[in-house]
Amino acid sequence: MKATTWAAAAAPDFHDGVNKGVAPVTYGTGDRPPRGNYAKARADYTCEQDWAQYSEADHQTYRRLVERQLQQLPGRACDEFMAAVRHLGRPDRIPRFDDISERLMKATGWQVVGVPGLIPEEAFFALLAARRFPVTDWIRRPEEFDYVVEPDVFHDLFGHMPLLFDPVFADYMQAYGAGGLKASRLDACELLARLYWYTVEFGLIATPQGLRAYGAGILSSGSELPYSVSSPEPSRVGFDLKRLMRSRYRIDTFQATYFVIDSFQQLFDATAPDFTPVYAEVRERIAREGEIEGGAVLPGERRFKA
Repeated sequence: MKATTWAAAAAPDFHDGVNKGVAPVTYGTGDRPPRGNYAKARADYTCEQDWAQYSEADHQTYRRLVERQLQQLPGRACDEFMAAVRHLGRPDRIPRFDDISERLMKATGWQVVGVPGLIPEEAFFALLAARRFPVTDWIRRPEEFDYVVEPDVFHDLFGHMPLLFDPVFADYMQAYGAGGLKASRLDACELLARLYWYTVEFGLIATPQGLRAYGAGILSSGSELPYSVSSPEPSRVGFDLKRLMRSRYRIDTFQATYFVIDSFQQLFDATAPDFTPVYAEVRERIAREGEIEGGAVLPGERRFKA
């Protein structure tokens, strides 16, 4: 989860092509600045992982997080994720980014790059468009085991990496990055952020065996994974791009609405066309009818039960 999902605004100096060690400005995440050592970042906000910085306590936190999630995946995670999670390697150590990049490159042409934390939107989009996924280099503290405000190395690796081994989803992520660069010129980043949030982070997929999670925010959460798939409380509706872009979301609680796709190909096909007219139509609908609050179900929507 980087700038688009956590709604980080571009830092003023990024448009000059220079990272001066300043963290991006964020909103909706609290009063404190983003965590991370931005002074070590390059102009594109990437940095070396510095694997030696991790303490035994850090590795233990990672191991406990992985063990907890692996126990919850069966019957809740999509088959593609289940098949690929093994590519993360040994669960008792924080993986080396270079090792995962080597496997990813062979599978789908992607690679992992380290970042100090949240990064500006355009930096995030540019990395995705180049098939480079930014992964936060620090891990949460033990007292943050169940909840961390910002994405850490566990969320980024465990939640996002497995599906980048799937060719269709990998292509979708690259297309999202390219679309994001255009959206930033059209002042449409907030609308595109909603697409990322409701698919890459909190998406569900319908399978013959029932609903399964593919969103990284769900798959890396010990509590939202069972909630999203099994709880009767949230609304689960069929994926609709324009409806989704009108839908608000919260970052500090379980989702009230989940959008359900039928396949990754459906997701790729729905988001392949030029979004310029889509943004215009969505803005017009918002101006006329307002945004859609979480949990709302509109007339005629396809609904899914737990």
